[in-house]
Amino acid sequence: MRYISTRGQSPALPFCDILLGGLAPDGGLYLPESYPRIGPAELDTWRSLSYADLAFAILSRFIDDIPPGDLKALCDKTYRAEVYCHARAGDNPEAITPLHWLEPGRLALVELSNGPTLAFKDMAMQLLGNLFEYVLDQRGEEINILGATSGDTGSAAEYAMRGKHGVRVFMLSPHGLMSPFQRAQMYSLQDPNIYNIAVQGMFDDAQDVVKAVSNDAEFKARYKIGAVNSINWARVAAQIVYYFKAYLAATTSSDQQVAFAVPSGNFGNICAGHIARMMGLPIDRLVCATNENDVLDEFFRTGVYRPRKTAETYATSSPSMDISKASNFERFVFDLVGRDATVVRALWSKVDGGGAFDLRGTPHWDRLAEFAFVSGRSSHADRLATIRDTWSRHGVMVDTHTADGLKVAREQLADGIPMLVLETALPAKFEATIREALGRDPERPADLAHIESLPQRCEVMAADTVAIKAYLAREIEGRR
Repeated sequence: MRYISTRGQSPALPFCDILLGGLAPDGGLYLPESYPRIGPAELDTWRSLSYADLAFAILSRFIDDIPPGDLKALCDKTYRAEVYCHARAGDNPEAITPLHWLEPGRLALVELSNGPTLAFKDMAMQLLGNLFEYVLDQRGEEINILGATSGDTGSAAEYAMRGKHGVRVFMLSPHGLMSPFQRAQMYSLQDPNIYNIAVQGMFDDAQDVVKAVSNDAEFKARYKIGAVNSINWARVAAQIVYYFKAYLAATTSSDQQVAFAVPSGNFGNICAGHIARMMGLPIDRLVCATNENDVLDEFFRTGVYRPRKTAETYATSSPSMDISKASNFERFVFDLVGRDATVVRALWSKVDGGGAFDLRGTPHWDRLAEFAFVSGRSSHADRLATIRDTWSRHGVMVDTHTADGLKVAREQLADGIPMLVLETALPAKFEATIREALGRDPERPADLAHIESLPQRCEVMAADTVAIKAYLAREIEGRR
């Protein structure tokens, strides 16, 4: 299996090379040359597999430059019940990602937040940490990871990479715009290979710095810069697994269909669902749920993709989705336009220049129905109402992002098609909004009860690529 760039001007590479590289040299994102297909009979044989075994069955279709025995060992090491120890009472922790039916056969939550940082990002990031360490050991190399986070990616990456030999993590986050719990998870880590940089601006400003550094080929090569954001294909590949696992848990035979509702900011999580569907998973619809930063909803309704400027991006009570430039959207558009890299380059030349593109009236827009996407938007008032309603009717407390997904999911319910809503995080990460909605604090895992009181360390810097590159160079050179 080799991987090509969405912009078509980089050589095709094997998995381990793109794992360490992140963005392609031409500024595009890597995707496999073709998607492996899974037929109904094979899908049914997977029903009895553990999560680790299912991960191996799927990932081995995408990774052929790691020996099968080693890849299986990495999956087994990653997906152990003791790693995902925050399962709620009554659920089966061995399932790793159990379904929680709110309305049996009709509406369910897919629990993805049982990992060490209480967010779905752990599901892929824990594997990524083990993959990085394995490949770096095989090659005798080191890597300096540069990432940007709107909340959950940063802590998931840092917890996955802390203590890993050959790995340093430099994580950019928007100064003062994450929840206190999210900040404490990241900034309280004292591991010498973890660096936090609080950028004065929004997530998009931090992400722009990461992309600018990644596009500087000389700097990237000199300082061995890699990526853990969902621009890294391995993140998306790992997320494909839980779509299959949730489908198999919700159905009894592979002639049944389900729908998935996904709270979406950077489009990585729902992009994994799109790829699962392209592989043959019987997905009736993919429901893209946004918050007030509704760039993606606008596209699916109108055909116009118009990233907002920083001043137009709202700070909301579902902060991990406060994103107006959805990095992984380029992967979906690549498929939508028939994998024509020339078209993608033309469209993203407009986006990279601060503009927009409009697919209405084109054959590409006419094809959108084939990809089974629908969308919707949620506001602060909506998520408060959804949190209250879900608690009142089902005794289930959900976080703000999952509430966005539930709100939009309920608008898209269809008879006979179970709707599976991907949980984003545990409500403990967003206490202020839970208090506003329910007048009470969410429960916390005992091991994280007093995390905000721990000493914190981070550098506060302007969203200045030159200054941040100088900081990276100074810290990396000082550690060599």
